[in-house]
Amino acid sequence: MIKAVHINKSFGDLTVLREIDFQIDTGEIVSIVGPSGAGKTTLLQILGTLSRPTSGSVIYDGQDVNAWKEKHIAEFRNRQIGFVFQFHHLLPEFTALENVCIPAYIAKVSRSKAEGKAREILDFLKMGDRLEHKPSELSGGELQRVAVARALINDPTIILADEPSGNLDTQNKEELHNLFFSLRERYNPSIVIVTHDHELAGKADRKMELRDGVITRNDSL
Repeated sequence: MIKAVHINKSFGDLTVLREIDFQIDTGEIVSIVGPSGAGKTTLLQILGTLSRPTSGSVIYDGQDVNAWKEKHIAEFRNRQIGFVFQFHHLLPEFTALENVCIPAYIAKVSRSKAEGKAREILDFLKMGDRLEHKPSELSGGELQRVAVARALINDPTIILADEPSGNLDTQNKEELHNLFFSLRERYNPSIVIVTHDHELAGKADRKMELRDGVITRNDSL
């Protein structure tokens, strides 16, 4: 379970987030929508411990992660949080299998165990015949599936996705939307999706809307 408690974030005189409060339960899929500049990505970065709030707390299973030292936060992020970005951020010189294994290697998982888990996930994502392909040899939908597999490799409790379908065509977009629900059934992480895609947002268990750094909607769907 994740809680955001009185989250505020400012950059100098610019206040981006104001008194953000919400809770995300285990296995819940939550979409965050709102116009550009509303603070969506900033909030996602704070939830993902990539940025600290100016004030307030991010609570994971009763623990305030902002009270930890950077090394502890980095270890927690590697093991408990999976990230999926719009532009994939795959390393071009590595194969799909190698890209997926990287977070596991950082967590000091053995090569054989990491590769076995990566193959299992990629098979589940219907990428088992593309293991040795490099990013330049994969389609947009395949690249995003590799990115999803990489997010899953360390069995995270939460997946944070920032505009995951932003660069995909209609067919790949629909497949990715359905994939998030398959992931929940198989692995049961909480999933938070920042998106401008109203179809994807409407499939979530709950939709949150941000405007000018304030939550204006937080409804179950």
